[in-house]
Amino acid sequence: MFSFEDVRWLDDKGHVKPPMVLYLLLLFLARGWVIFVLSLTDSSDRAGLVRFFFPERADFLVSLAAGAGAVLIFLLVTAERRRKPQWLRHCFRWLRPMLLVLLVIDAVLLYFRLKHNHFWFEWSMALDALLLFWSLIYLRVSRQLQLYCRDWVA
Repeated sequence: MFSFEDVRWLDDKGHVKPPMVLYLLLLFLARGWVIFVLSLTDSSDRAGLVRFFFPERADFLVSLAAGAGAVLIFLLVTAERRRKPQWLRHCFRWLRPMLLVLLVIDAVLLYFRLKHNHFWFEWSMALDALLLFWSLIYLRVSRQLQLYCRDWVA
């Protein structure tokens, strides 16, 4: 149920707005797609930016495959902001479990990257692990995300 302080999360029509952290979480999960789009804007060396973040081509392709779910969820949230089509309402029941599955897939991929690197410390992997941990905590405790998903099911 809503409390008085939850009013700041409502839009002008009385629906719960998507949390800003949800967008950041989706950006983190779809980081391969973000880098791909950014590389398309660089006309001089399109592959250079991708090679900077993903030295191995296979890592980039796996990141694109893992981030495809986050792109679909982003499109779902974007369609929700327009409140159309109505058949998407049932998908919001599964929003948090879908995010959890994507985070678990990302954790498994991080484990394999660590294993491939013989568990040597790298800042990029440490940052990925930290963001993954924070994302799991956010998914578990976020009241706004919970109310946002519940607003659409009702």
